[in-house]
Amino acid sequence: MPSLASLAVISSLLIVSAIRADVFDNYTNSLLAKAREAAGAKELSELSSDVILENAEAIPALGGALIVVSTNDNRWAKLVVTAAAQKFQADPKAAAEVVPMLRIDRFLTFREASDRAVKAEGRNVSLFPGFHFNLDMGQVVPAKFGGDLTVVESKPRQFTVKPVGKAKLYLLTKPMPEAAPKKVEKIELSGKFEPKYFSGAYRLFDDGRRSGTLRLEVGADSDVTGTFVSDLDGREYEVRGSVAKPAHKILFTVKFPRTEQAFEGYMFTGNGRAIAGTSKLQDRDAGFYATRVEE
Repeated sequence: MPSLASLAVISSLLIVSAIRADVFDNYTNSLLAKAREAAGAKELSELSSDVILENAEAIPALGGALIVVSTNDNRWAKLVVTAAAQKFQADPKAAAEVVPMLRIDRFLTFREASDRAVKAEGRNVSLFPGFHFNLDMGQVVPAKFGGDLTVVESKPRQFTVKPVGKAKLYLLTKPMPEAAPKKVEKIELSGKFEPKYFSGAYRLFDDGRRSGTLRLEVGADSDVTGTFVSDLDGREYEVRGSVAKPAHKILFTVKFPRTEQAFEGYMFTGNGRAIAGTSKLQDRDAGFYATRVEE
């Protein structure tokens, strides 16, 4: 089994700088539930390609219009969309036909009763007129199978997006203040190391088998609470633990439905950007590292 020292060396080779979260990530499940009442939010029965183009920069740094959907299965989804078109030429002797389409650059559907757990997500989806998009499945589906959004060609080379069934569609014409990046206290590691330095978000990689987003919050008594969202199933799990001695050592467990996994790690005292250590799951010892995410 690798030593803590060797794990630290391996991790330092993999880490160039802290990972930075983007604006899209800040629109969490609980925030989407407030979107219908937010300033600048518009509930629409249909969304035209012209309006999508007009709002492409409404939320800076996204590169498209941000829409929020309440799905037919009562989940919240967020999508960055743009208006596009595709040229088709079935007959080489005939003129090419230009078909408008909704380009879904990014989408994410949250699981219910969780702030960050993922039901479905994806990128670079093209939705042509006549097809539907099921946000709970994360799939383009034929019209007869329902879905949450559909595209209709309203005019030549133009389209409208419409919610299907009980789904509701909201366009955000300005950022929600709650989604603004939080001002994180800068960690100064030149002096005494403090337990609060562990607070924050991390990308966790465990034994080359598991990965996800780990969020830690250190309390006044050095107790640790938080969550772990698994990349494997998109679910959110409870995290509990404590900061030990020395002060750059942390012990925590991730509580899965039928078992729990224990972690023992040490933060890099040179820059505070990573934690490296060992994990134990069902009597199997392994190594892990976690890199800080700047949210």
